[in-house]
Amino acid sequence: MKLIPLSLAVCLLAVSSLSAAPEGVRLSLNARLRYEDVHQSGLRDGTAFTLRTRLGLSPEPFHGWTALLEAENIVAFDGDRYSQAGLNPGGAGRAVVSDPTGTEINQAWVAFTRGQTTATLGRQRLVLDNARFVGDSGWRQNMQTFDAVRVQDKSLENTVLTYAWLDRINRVLGDRHAQGYWQSNSHLFNASYAGFAAGTITGYAYLLDFRSAAASSCATYGASFAGATPVARALKLAYRAELAGQTDYGSSALDYAATYYLLELGLTAKAGGLTLGHEVLGADNGVGFKTPLATLHAFNGWADLFPATPAAGLRDTYLKGSANLPGDLKVLVGHHWFTADRSGPAPGREFDLQVLRKFGPRLTALFKYANFRRSAAAYPDVQKVWAQAEYAY
Repeated sequence: MKLIPLSLAVCLLAVSSLSAAPEGVRLSLNARLRYEDVHQSGLRDGTAFTLRTRLGLSPEPFHGWTALLEAENIVAFDGDRYSQAGLNPGGAGRAVVSDPTGTEINQAWVAFTRGQTTATLGRQRLVLDNARFVGDSGWRQNMQTFDAVRVQDKSLENTVLTYAWLDRINRVLGDRHAQGYWQSNSHLFNASYAGFAAGTITGYAYLLDFRSAAASSCATYGASFAGATPVARALKLAYRAELAGQTDYGSSALDYAATYYLLELGLTAKAGGLTLGHEVLGADNGVGFKTPLATLHAFNGWADLFPATPAAGLRDTYLKGSANLPGDLKVLVGHHWFTADRSGPAPGREFDLQVLRKFGPRLTALFKYANFRRSAAAYPDVQKVWAQAEYAY
């Protein structure tokens, strides 16, 4: 109980220190206070009231050199009111909230830029495209980071070329968890071209090899096209199409070849938008298409029922709407209909709702709700509620 006031005191001290930072050094602060309540059939309720604090230090660029050192601390009012993915014996039998308490170095990297090419070495945030295959899992209190070497080049007009070698994956569960980090020998290749009036075309190859999680090792090759075009005054037609193939790779002992594809179409305007989409994560030989480095919360429903693709694959047909309401309120709603890609029962359906409001440039308040209703006994009914305030400097 004493940890929360202590962390608040640290936040206040950090805020007071920001303006007094030494010349040539920039301090950054991010504090996120979150209440998460989980009702899941077969388990006791999980209630997590946590505070995530990040404090970063970065010197002014010097002859092409930049750097960042960022520390992170997560504390809970009562860490035994929820299961920290098995880390806390007092949370046994309760629903999991993947926000374990702890302190760690979140990022620590140095970068050098020459011309249009930047090389970054160290622990870093990495998000490629829409984060479907490589992302930072930024929704969780402890984001996913990568001990990596990354080279990005923008020398060609309208073109971005990215290569990264991943030595270690620092996952959202933290160092104390047995699966909190993965040793890696993985290669990421990504190239995008935005010179078409209709949108951006992207091609990628992600060769993932995890010594400490061999079953997640895989090779994924794919391409996407995304853009928007005006169809009327202040109204645009937005679209995205993507196709990828995946096989076992590296340390994996599996034998499969699965397909992924996405088709999405929507209308966007100043007042809001509406999007209809269909995403398929295929399966082969009892293995579902894998997305081990994805920002998972952004896909297949906010209840997070599918951290791994089921053995029969997954089809997600969804309808999403957004609205900008009076009072600076931004509302998102969504409905998902889940079915198996191969023969098997349909998992269920889900309704999602989010309301967000900014108070100036630094403070954001958010309410979020997810309700998954199962159609197959293999899945639980899940209802989640979040209330959150985040301050960034």
